[in-house]
Amino acid sequence: MHITPDNKLKKLIIIGDRVLIRPTRPNEKTESGLYLPPGVQEKEKVQQGYVIKTGPGYAIPLPPEDEPWKSTEEQVRYLPLQAHEGDLAIFLLSGATEIMYQEEKYFIVPQSAILMLEREEDL
Repeated sequence: MHITPDNKLKKLIIIGDRVLIRPTRPNEKTESGLYLPPGVQEKEKVQQGYVIKTGPGYAIPLPPEDEPWKSTEEQVRYLPLQAHEGDLAIFLLSGATEIMYQEEKYFIVPQSAILMLEREEDL
């Protein structure tokens, strides 16, 4: 995983269907050889990076209760995201929000802006 040993990102909570991504450096190849050439990054406004944290997913409504005397605690259920921590994501910059956190650049990206994921099988 690509989180620093002191786990400085554990305070961050990602909301809903969003993903926190640490961008790769230009021309950085994955072990399998995937990388975005600089021309593609400039023309298409596409970026790649590693998924550091994910939100819980898409909130889905609970079915109406047939037994109103039961607990009235509001429990939210989520449809999980396809992106997992450690995945390499290729995403559209137009949907991403760039942030700086502890002097490092990250992107907050809705899952709908992610075009492709590369997942190492042994994760």
